[in-house]
Amino acid sequence: MSGPTGLPTLGDLRWAAALDHRDLLAPSVADALQEWAAHDDRVAGLVAVAEIDPDHADTATLNEVHGLPPEASANCVVVAGRRGDVERVAACVVTATTYADVNTRVRKLLDARKASFLPMDRATAETGMEYGGITPVGLPAAWRVLVDARFAAPGAMALMGSGLRRSKLLMSGELLCAMPGVEVVDDLGVARG
Repeated sequence: MSGPTGLPTLGDLRWAAALDHRDLLAPSVADALQEWAAHDDRVAGLVAVAEIDPDHADTATLNEVHGLPPEASANCVVVAGRRGDVERVAACVVTATTYADVNTRVRKLLDARKASFLPMDRATAETGMEYGGITPVGLPAAWRVLVDARFAAPGAMALMGSGLRRSKLLMSGELLCAMPGVEVVDDLGVARG
């Protein structure tokens, strides 16, 4: 959905152009959006940000409080896999109605013998983002960004972290899938039982 300005809107949050509100973005996220906007004219007008109560940053709480559809919530988890001495790290973006298939799908994509979630302190230190606000925008360049193909469906929205617990980003799933470095992956997320 989009508002009168063309910015996407969702639920009852007050959305504004993300690049006009860098104070609501982690520095790495703001820089990445600026760089992306320099190469894609859609970014400045189609990536929105909204301030939230940090106590509502948890997906289920945020969705309940603000009337947001769970299928639009783009949960970003960071996974590390190893093969010998080589570590491979990926951010996996799945809908809140699914979970990242770390032990099978992600492990194979990383060509790793074993894969597990990156420890929280390491994920926040390496991204410069707050726990609960990690987003696929502005991650370290060496990390892969895997996005579930559900976000490529017509009309899909992607509500995600801003790098900070006190705000959220919103864009179309199509735009998320077009972000530089993104790999769109079928069946990255597994339906919750």
